Amino acid sequence: MEALAALSIENISKTYANGVKALENVSLQIPAGMYGLLGPNGAGKSTLMRILATLQEPDEGSVKLGEIDVLNEQEKVRETLGYLPQEFGVYPKARAEDLLIHFAILKGITSSKARKEVTEALLRQTNLWDVRRQKLGGFSGGMRQRFGVAVALLGNPKLMIVDEPTAGLDPAERVRFLNLLSELGENSVVILSTHIVEDVSELCTNMAIINKGKILLEAEPLKAIEELQGRIWRKIVEKNMLSLVEYEHSVISTKLMSGRTVVHIYSEEDPCNGFEPVQPDLEDVYFSTMAGHYNADQRSQIQEVVS
Repeated sequence: MEALAALSIENISKTYANGVKALENVSLQIPAGMYGLLGPNGAGKSTLMRILATLQEPDEGSVKLGEIDVLNEQEKVRETLGYLPQEFGVYPKARAEDLLIHFAILKGITSSKARKEVTEALLRQTNLWDVRRQKLGGFSGGMRQRFGVAVALLGNPKLMIVDEPTAGLDPAERVRFLNLLSELGENSVVILSTHIVEDVSELCTNMAIINKGKILLEAEPLKAIEELQGRIWRKIVEKNMLSLVEYEHSVISTKLMSGRTVVHIYSEEDPCNGFEPVQPDLEDVYFSTMAGHYNADQRSQIQEVVS
């Protein structure tokens, strides 16, 4: 059985004409399977996704998908690329099946029999077969996203890029969409770019956290969570006491619960004063990393555990 190609990103940088550094020396090793790229809006995620999808050129660096030089062999990349951008437009008056057949023709599936088989299989896989004759303008947000995945899957891509796929979906549609994505990582590299921690937590076996164009952490989610054992503490406080807690402790996140505030702090020792230890999760990893509590030494320790 042929080994699945991995994606190697080395020292990618991109500065826009207005002086904004979107990416600065980004290096990632992305194996086959589901890979989460997690960061806030404006972190550089979409810029990196567009570079990988051959829609933008970096200022410097290199990218390889197996033996393919992504930056210099763009046609080869496009032959094996599936891309669902953050803003996926559809033709509202077109029927789902007709438009998917049209995209199949553009993808080079010339046999009408093959097109029929492929479009039927993809519409069934994305749970859109029963609405295949409906116009896309009447689709819900989740249905449009699933149609976007059907288009991206044409040609059995070896690299799938999915940019902010669950933003704006209702809870039921989000679950359907995540279930669909979970099936895709078996046969290709699938990069899920998102600011939603739960998406990465539920789907991805490997991940990176990016902010202000720099990679802050690259790890397996479960290993990163293990690294935080004994360092995350919780306390419920009155809202008017929050500023005092923030002054005295390293607060990484706050949540409202029944009108009161649940505070998570990072501390390597028992902070006392009513704080209790809490089982960390990926959200704690994310906020701790964003707050700078994973330094370079801790990153290398995680990588040693991962490898």
